[in-house]
Amino acid sequence: MNGDLSFLLLGQAKEPSIAHAGWMLLSLFLLAILQQRVHVEVQSVLFLLFHRVDVAILLFSLLFLPGVLVHEVSHYLCARLLGVRTGRVSLFPKAMSNGKLQLGFVETARTDILRDALIGSAPLLAGMGIIAYITLRPLGLSTLWQSNSATYLEILWGGLLVLPQRSDVWLWLYLTFVISSTMLPSTSDRRAWLPVVLVVIFLLGVTWLMGAGPWLQGTLRQVAPWFLLLSRALGFIFGLSAVLHGLFLLVLWVVHRVLMAISRSTMQSRIF
Repeated sequence: MNGDLSFLLLGQAKEPSIAHAGWMLLSLFLLAILQQRVHVEVQSVLFLLFHRVDVAILLFSLLFLPGVLVHEVSHYLCARLLGVRTGRVSLFPKAMSNGKLQLGFVETARTDILRDALIGSAPLLAGMGIIAYITLRPLGLSTLWQSNSATYLEILWGGLLVLPQRSDVWLWLYLTFVISSTMLPSTSDRRAWLPVVLVVIFLLGVTWLMGAGPWLQGTLRQVAPWFLLLSRALGFIFGLSAVLHGLFLLVLWVVHRVLMAISRSTMQSRIF
């Protein structure tokens, strides 16, 4: 087994293409949707089981605690590395005024948009790195990635077939699930992304108008293959995370419907 993460970028599977970038965006979109649905279903199931909001919130926060820990610690460490002062840190859930549940937070001082964007991106980068490591070492899926499989679906399906052979697979699948379910940046994490993108576009436009068009075109041609390689790796990570969320959501949906049926039956028996 390889000892590094290079197989994600330099494996012997299909050469990277624009299709890999499309798959990355699609799998990220699916993960974002499935993540929200899973969180809603988990909270609903816990409430139906215990009929207490506080207990449901407590168990929900405990279930996702490893992912919340990675999320908030990455914020904190990135802020410290960039020289941004930090305040309070919390890993305990808090109900927000908009009805949503905040699992944790890290207070940071106001800073420039670049450092703010990097701090906001830290949980996503840390989460992807941890999932890539779990995929390579504990789950041992590097050989599947290096094979001549034609599509992501073949790789993911092959991984699902070999995973049950490992005695500790459920631990690593659980960590992959909770980390991927909490690594996506929140609205506050993304607040500096748009200004940074606009500044970059503006600077590129100014550079182009100043006559550096040929240089920019050459640079983009050199960067494009690496971007596609990165898209391929990220597509695999997001795709695996989306598959885990989809499977868990299916189980939650069944449990939710069973609990609802039991609850209605109990209420009817009490009425009669």
